[in-house]
Amino acid sequence: MHLYMQQTTAGLPAPRYLRLLLEQDLFGGWELIREAGQVGGKSQLKRELFTDRAQAIDTFEKLRALHVKRGFAVSDDTRT
Repeated sequence: MHLYMQQTTAGLPAPRYLRLLLEQDLFGGWELIREAGQVGGKSQLKRELFTDRAQAIDTFEKLRALHVKRGFAVSDDTRT
């Protein structure tokens, strides 16, 4: 699953973004990659590993919902 979100804030020259990527690794676990920052600026990358698929999807959905509440809008939703 892949999700890209943006938040436009008055006073900032470029919008903030969040990219979530959930993939299965070669060992049967799940990796959630979270990249956040300002478009054209610095970004931060975080990785979380899960052994349970349901828990990984739940965390993905909770992060999505949290950022929607913070004013982020889905820019490109390419869930597979």
